[in-house]
Amino acid sequence: MSVESNQNINSDFGLALKNAFAIVTVSGLLAGLLSGCAVSPQQQSLAAGEQAGSVQQQSAPQEAELDEEELAAKKKAEEEARLPKVELTPVMLEQLMKAEFAFRNGDWQGPYLTVYNLAQRTGDPRLARRAAEMAVAAKQADDTLAAVRLWYQLDPESDEATQYFVGMAVTSDKIAELEPIFEQRLREATPARRGVLLFQVQQLLGRAKDKEAAIAMLERLIAPYDNTMEARVVRAQIALVRDDKALARSEARAALAAKPDAEIALLMLAQTTEDEAQVVALMQNFLKSYPKANDVRAAYARVLVNRKDYPAARREFELLVKGQPDNAAHLYALGILATQMNDALGAEQYFTRFVEVLGRNPDDERDPSRALLILSQLAEERNDLVGALQWLDKVPEGTDPQTRFNTQLRRVHLVGKGGDVNSARRLLAEIKTDDPARQAQLMAAEAQLLREAGQLQEAYAVMEAATERFPKNPDLLYDFALLAEKLGKVDVMEAQLREVMAQAPDNHHAYNALGYSLAERNVRLQEAYGLIAKALDMAPDDPFIMDSMGWIHYRMGNLAEAEKFLRRAYDLRKDPEIAVHLGEVLWQKGDKSAAEKLWREARAKDPQNDTLRTTLARLRPAL
Repeated sequence: MSVESNQNINSDFGLALKNAFAIVTVSGLLAGLLSGCAVSPQQQSLAAGEQAGSVQQQSAPQEAELDEEELAAKKKAEEEARLPKVELTPVMLEQLMKAEFAFRNGDWQGPYLTVYNLAQRTGDPRLARRAAEMAVAAKQADDTLAAVRLWYQLDPESDEATQYFVGMAVTSDKIAELEPIFEQRLREATPARRGVLLFQVQQLLGRAKDKEAAIAMLERLIAPYDNTMEARVVRAQIALVRDDKALARSEARAALAAKPDAEIALLMLAQTTEDEAQVVALMQNFLKSYPKANDVRAAYARVLVNRKDYPAARREFELLVKGQPDNAAHLYALGILATQMNDALGAEQYFTRFVEVLGRNPDDERDPSRALLILSQLAEERNDLVGALQWLDKVPEGTDPQTRFNTQLRRVHLVGKGGDVNSARRLLAEIKTDDPARQAQLMAAEAQLLREAGQLQEAYAVMEAATERFPKNPDLLYDFALLAEKLGKVDVMEAQLREVMAQAPDNHHAYNALGYSLAERNVRLQEAYGLIAKALDMAPDDPFIMDSMGWIHYRMGNLAEAEKFLRRAYDLRKDPEIAVHLGEVLWQKGDKSAAEKLWREARAKDPQNDTLRTTLARLRPAL
């Protein structure tokens, strides 16, 4: 097994795969479809959603002829027409000016009370809004709610007032005040818009602290519309919250029967179905009838990923991207899938497009850093160190601290790999951290630099000091063990790996490394087999552990088993060292042309690979 290669694989791939392919749930879909729920100033209000269905339908022909400025002017005129006719007396003006000056000088309570009381006396919603702004700035939740409530009471037709009041009431757990508002909005909405409003109400009440009270209110609100698809979906969600899966499934089926082309109903049914094979069949049948159902197709692709059917998942995401070429989420998913399938060119293309799409959409809050790190690694793998560094230059300054730290370490590695070890060490010295785990990583990175520069003794000294300083760091102990083996200090290596096993019994790398070392030295083969088998039980899909299992079978004379494991490993990852091992097994079985082909592939990827060089020197093939 290529122990070192296993450690050098970018761990971001695994994490990115997990993040990219979280199985879609209906609640997640709702969050995406209804991100305009009334919870913050930036989000669409319940009132706005209702108006979009009723008022807009009535006035669409006339408003279609108006440009944006005219629409804004029309809306402003309507708002002003609703304002009370209040005379601004000299006394009121003086009170307001004093309140504003005091507020700007750091006082909030007096100014707030002044403006709030004036709003009550005059009935002017603008003053109530200003009082709310003061309370928000002072971070006074109760006073904010009081002012927002007054604002809504003074101008109940205001989308903005409704939006703020609903959001504040939910976060303050005053949901009882909202039931009349929700009931009215649902009653007055057109049938076409009522379903969306039902989902919005569900999303809002889902944020309430008193879940039972929220669910009870939701059930009362949807009762008049019980036979609609949307109400059935909401009932299914409620049943899931109460852990009544049978009822949830029944309601989901009823929702789909009410509207057979409803993607959200199908996804609800899939979420309530425990048998994954049935979920696959449900989605396949739905997509045959409704091939443009993108949400279902995306969910289906993620289910395929969960089943590790990467080629099929990739085909589904490619269909999605064909119709939505700038969908960043799908491009990222395709990049991860291409990486998993060892398609470096495809991965690079998809991640590049992902980064470009984010660059054209500055409002998109996705962080491109992980994709940029993967692109850097892909460039390095094809020996484009300049390109690898250029990708790192694009990592945003505001990325999270861990990603920033990983980027700095990667830059150090690339500069060192380019031959400028002194500059790399200077860069390393510039990285400051108080975190012990990161300090340990810095020492390991310095040792790696020295090792790659051929300064093994110096690297050993750094790692020895690191393990003395951080004796309870399994990653450091593991790296020290590998370095000790490089220098022929097998006793030190074994002692360090045993310590890793003691500190982290689930660390499959340690079992695998010791087992592979014994197999490579052709000693204690039964013990080696047991160690590798244990590692494979912990990580059955790890190609490097499969490689180790193939190699121990080879050492024990089981050529057929050796070939089986090594082929599986090489199918999963086209690693040069796996190719060398598989080639040697085929060579011993008499298939020398196939062996030579594998060795040529390995040499093209990594001509300096130690295992490749020693194997070729020993077997002397005609390459």
